[in-house]
Amino acid sequence: MNPQAKLIFTSSLLLGTTITISSNHWIMAWTGLEINTLAILPLISKSHHPRAIEAATKYFLVQAAASTLILFSSMTNAWQTGQWDIAQLTYPTSCLILTTAIAMKLGLVPFHFWFPEVLQGTSLTTGLLLSTAMKFPPIVLLFMTSQSLNPTLLTTMAILSAALGGWTGLNQTQTRKILAFSSISHLGWMAIIVIYSPKLALLNFYLYTLMTTAVFLALNSINTLKLSTLMTTWTKTPALSAALMLALLSLAGLPPLTGFLPKWLIIEELTKQGMAPTATIIALLSLLSLFFYLRLAYCATITLPPHTANHMKQWHINKPTNILVAILSMMSITLLPISPMILTIV
Repeated sequence: MNPQAKLIFTSSLLLGTTITISSNHWIMAWTGLEINTLAILPLISKSHHPRAIEAATKYFLVQAAASTLILFSSMTNAWQTGQWDIAQLTYPTSCLILTTAIAMKLGLVPFHFWFPEVLQGTSLTTGLLLSTAMKFPPIVLLFMTSQSLNPTLLTTMAILSAALGGWTGLNQTQTRKILAFSSISHLGWMAIIVIYSPKLALLNFYLYTLMTTAVFLALNSINTLKLSTLMTTWTKTPALSAALMLALLSLAGLPPLTGFLPKWLIIEELTKQGMAPTATIIALLSLLSLFFYLRLAYCATITLPPHTANHMKQWHINKPTNILVAILSMMSITLLPISPMILTIV
């Protein structure tokens, strides 16, 4: 893609995100979401492969439908209450429609079908944008309207997302699809807590973004799209494979790593709210996700290619993202000790 065109599209992404997260008026928030959608479409379809074009078309249709629902929800609320302010969403029907619309934007179950397909049709770098940056504006809208949302609907969708995100990712062999189902599962954790502790949902999103970026950039550095390719990476880049394994285990939420922090805080908050059964269910459902993270980690580090030829191990690959991968991997592994400081913020 032309560098000038790429710069324009990236700037538009930043502009759309900034407009949405800084607006108080529904029309401005909607405008920002539309700019975002239109800016990411050329990045999805830049390879001109039929699958990329299909992914861009699916993404456009779903996001257009979700944006229409957001506009309809805000107009209905304005018609009933005379308020266009995002924080003043009080009409029950509007709250229900908005919950559905944001679920579509994010890819929460049962509106999740588009997300794995779109991610499979794009490159790893665009997939990273779709999994992190494009989720930020809808998460902020959830944060701003958290007191108005329908709790029963959101909790149901959150538990279903954690269940299906883990269950449907079990038999996948494509790394992008596995990361898509991982994203759906993590969104379930964010959705379940956003009504009771919006700051905690945002913290979860930030840490998820950190860990997912580390995994995507590591996979991009070794150019791995399938598990069979991942099995041969240990002999080429042992250090990067080890960092990838730890980042994946952190995403799974295993205790000494960063990913354990949001899960621990969310379970604690749900228990305080008298939702111990819900907390138990979502904690057990995270074991499904743990299986495919462990499988990825196993393929990245423990399997060796079926040949015994002696050759020099390549400990350094000349890519500019290496320093970034190292920093993000280190943060994905070591942020748990600062949890007392984070608890004072939350």
